[in-house]
Amino acid sequence: MSSDVAGIYARESEYLDRFVQVGIAQGRVISVSFPETPDEGAEDEHELLDRVGAYLQGSEETFENVQVALTVPTDQRQVLESVREIPYGRDSSVAQLTRMTPGLDDESDADLRSVQEALAENPAPVFIPDHRVRDGPGTTPRAVADKLRSVEGI
Repeated sequence: MSSDVAGIYARESEYLDRFVQVGIAQGRVISVSFPETPDEGAEDEHELLDRVGAYLQGSEETFENVQVALTVPTDQRQVLESVREIPYGRDSSVAQLTRMTPGLDDESDADLRSVQEALAENPAPVFIPDHRVRDGPGTTPRAVADKLRSVEGI
């Protein structure tokens, strides 16, 4: 993806029964949402929308090479980077994700809360697959998360 690519891109997904909308700045994903109607002026042609479409049709896509601009505190960034390590077709619990994140302890209520807060602030669902954290408060709407889990067989 070119570093000068910027804008809002959206494409309707019949499978999700809504749009997939991606915000990009300096060639990096800054936001992902699932609106019923896209933002005015959103363009519908972008390679990431093609890749998401293939993923929704069952193509095993990891999105590991998609650059996401994480403008969140460092502790949240570490959690969200750990979410990206959960393999396609697998899921995790908040406790497991806490153990996966360097410096966090799943025996600590504060660390468990930190993980939940990071999930709740995820700016780029699908590319940071919070739908794979089965008991977390991700930003992917529940109906969409259920469909994403179904695509991956989880």
